[in-house]
Amino acid sequence: MDLPAEELQFLTLTDILKESVSIPKYASKTFYNLTLTLIFPLSFAILAHSLFTHPLFSQLQNPAATPSTTTHPLTLLLLFQFFYLIFLFAFSLLSTAAVVFTVASLYTSKPVSFSSTMSAIPRVFKRLFITFLYISLLMILYNLVFIFSLLLLIFAADTNKPLLFLFSMIVIFVLFLVVHTYITALWHLASVVSVLEPIYGFAAMKKSWELLKGRTRMAAVLVFGYLSICGVINVVFATVVVHGGEDYGVFVRIVVGGFLVGLLVIVNLVGLLTQSVFYYVCKSYHHQGIDKSALHDHLGGYLGEYVPLKSSIQMENLDV
Repeated sequence: MDLPAEELQFLTLTDILKESVSIPKYASKTFYNLTLTLIFPLSFAILAHSLFTHPLFSQLQNPAATPSTTTHPLTLLLLFQFFYLIFLFAFSLLSTAAVVFTVASLYTSKPVSFSSTMSAIPRVFKRLFITFLYISLLMILYNLVFIFSLLLLIFAADTNKPLLFLFSMIVIFVLFLVVHTYITALWHLASVVSVLEPIYGFAAMKKSWELLKGRTRMAAVLVFGYLSICGVINVVFATVVVHGGEDYGVFVRIVVGGFLVGLLVIVNLVGLLTQSVFYYVCKSYHHQGIDKSALHDHLGGYLGEYVPLKSSIQMENLDV
């Protein structure tokens, strides 16, 4: 990001994506190692977990199955899903911490290396995890509201007006999609805030909400595009690799599966880079100047370096 901070606010969606894609070339070895150790396992797990759960689901849905024959596969399924979710959330937070820290180091001209990034992750992870817990509570809340709205519609619907019922269902699903997209954008931006500013948890969510003002539509397009691409990749993987045993040969399924995993790795890496760039765009849009020396010192704190007390760790221009 060679542009002056005050000019970042004028970046379009295309400019943001171009800027994000160009970042790895400034520290290619570091991003290669981060991708190999964090983003690849995450992407592989997202797609490959259905390969393990599909046989278990098939056993549970077998019409000839009895309670005694389904106990073992059900136990395996629950255990697998439990450890899968832990792995998913852990590597998601680790990948976010690593990429955001590395991009910020490049932005402040701080020396970048794989070892320094990995050394900073333990201190960053706690902050991200607390922010993630607050976001999770918010997600649980709006999912409960969504379920309650569906149940209320089902019980209160007039069976003599099917078109009205269908229209109401569509409205609820559209509202759910809009809220889900906004909260996802809020989460990603709050994650960056948790790494680059001395706040996390609810405070990071509040700061993210403030930064999204005026850039909500741009954030929605980025998030919706990311989720749509991931959704298409998952559908193709499930169709060809998981359920395509009768229609596709083993070689085709292996090639398609490998290609889709590689594609998801690229999508996830670009997504993490984009959320970092978008943070700087939002800061510029709200005329919150980023003090590179203060940010440099803030990042050094994750590495155990001395942080001067006079540093403006808020990294904003405050009116006195």
